[in-house]
Amino acid sequence: AGQAQDATRLSGWAHSLEARAADTHEDAVALKAHALDEGLAEVVRRYPDRRHATMLQPGFPLVADRVLARYSTWYELFPRSASPEPGRHGTFADVEALLPGIAQMGFDVLYFPPIHPVGRLQRKGRNNALVTEEGDVGSPWAIGASEGGHDAILPALGTHDDFRRLVKQARGLGLEIALDIAFQCAPDHPWVKEHPAWFKWRPDGTVQYAENPPKKYQDIYPFNFESDDWEGMWIALKGVLDHWIAQGVTVFRVDNPHTKAFPFWEWAITEVKRTHPEAIFLAEAFTRPKVMHRLAKAGFSQSYTYFTWRNTKQELVAYFTELSTRPGLDYFRPNVWPNTPDILHAQLQTGSDAMFRLRVVLAAMLSASYGIYGPAYELKEHLPRHEGSEEYLDSEKYQLRHWNRERPDSLAPYIAHLNAIRRAHPALQRNDGLTFLPIDNDQLIAWAKQSPDGQDVIVTVVNLDPYKAQWGMLDFDPVALGLGVEAGQWFQMHDLLGGERFMWQGGRHYVRLDPGVNVAHVLHLLRKTRSERDFDYYQ
Repeated sequence: AGQAQDATRLSGWAHSLEARAADTHEDAVALKAHALDEGLAEVVRRYPDRRHATMLQPGFPLVADRVLARYSTWYELFPRSASPEPGRHGTFADVEALLPGIAQMGFDVLYFPPIHPVGRLQRKGRNNALVTEEGDVGSPWAIGASEGGHDAILPALGTHDDFRRLVKQARGLGLEIALDIAFQCAPDHPWVKEHPAWFKWRPDGTVQYAENPPKKYQDIYPFNFESDDWEGMWIALKGVLDHWIAQGVTVFRVDNPHTKAFPFWEWAITEVKRTHPEAIFLAEAFTRPKVMHRLAKAGFSQSYTYFTWRNTKQELVAYFTELSTRPGLDYFRPNVWPNTPDILHAQLQTGSDAMFRLRVVLAAMLSASYGIYGPAYELKEHLPRHEGSEEYLDSEKYQLRHWNRERPDSLAPYIAHLNAIRRAHPALQRNDGLTFLPIDNDQLIAWAKQSPDGQDVIVTVVNLDPYKAQWGMLDFDPVALGLGVEAGQWFQMHDLLGGERFMWQGGRHYVRLDPGVNVAHVLHLLRKTRSERDFDYYQ
């Protein structure tokens, strides 16, 4: 009887809507109200259209990534620039000598750009020049030459044995080597001749080079994922992953995955994780938000973000609120980078020591995973290729560089301190538990992060102005937030970055940050403060 009555009501509603819509004198507002009648909509919801429903077998596979997918600290360097001698091409052995210093800085992932033979045809010169000069080493992302392709190593770096030794040495220091996976080819990559069907050829016998607007990659051929031999290509590309896993690598940074077929990633990542569930894939996808989220759903463990271009207080609050809010929180794991070999943001081009410090504090304290491209970052490399450019002058992408890692103004100790704080505090190892705190100065940004059990609480305040001291009143009431502090109780805030200890009470607190002294407070909440009554001689 109930279904019959519902059917009569819905049928009458449909006929009424049809008749009233045909009436040219009908009031549009009244018709809209009738069409959106909530009572009738509730009836509709009881009878969903199941014509396109799919019946699945009982049970769903559960993919549980290791902790490194949720919490990780990345350091990128070019092995070819690791030589201690100016002008000499670096080797894996040179990188081995750098491992202790990188581990002491508190990083747990050491990421290399492509380590394969670099193409000679259409090779780029210094500063992205289209014409090369004698000795130009080209871009590592132009993969493949007569020495081999994606499963080969640039001979100047070393051999597979050298690489496996490096991976082992790194692991002994708590570092995992991450490799760049760039599925593209230089014009002289062996696959171009062996598998011409994998590329889209023009009538004049050439291949359109790769582009990721506004950037042009004249030295790179893109794969044609609509090739008639797509199955053979997919198998070969997955074979690249299998090859490097066999060398001991299970962390991969994937170059421009959004320019490849999404079904390929779904298949390849699923197949890899079937036998190597420890594998982690970082998507380097600076593209539209929906595309970045789609890649996460396809299986990528982490993703690059827009952090580099989120600079004001309002931008940072809005963006990190989004990143720490469901549903995205449940599947999209951000990895934030203040710089990359491709991106030198205008804020860093001033060379301001305070700006470099505050941007790495934001990255390290806001996100469970972050990375820097070094040693450019800790040495405050800041000159752009030209005014208005986000590319580095004399970029390592196109030439060897020699770095003086012992410079007294290096930020390496500062970054090491930040990473030690991250390792010691569970609150900083997750992206949930983030709450932005009001502070009455738009040049100051403040937030709290707490561990799931509520025992570890970190409050960070950053001065976004690298030139002037800023102050304001911070709203932080641990009583109202349910953080285990009783009403009227004094509590201590220990600045883990600067070492100071502040006694606070209530919910409003004065904060002043002078960028010439410190750009931020990283405050650990200590609920119980000691008094004379805590010592045995008081009894």
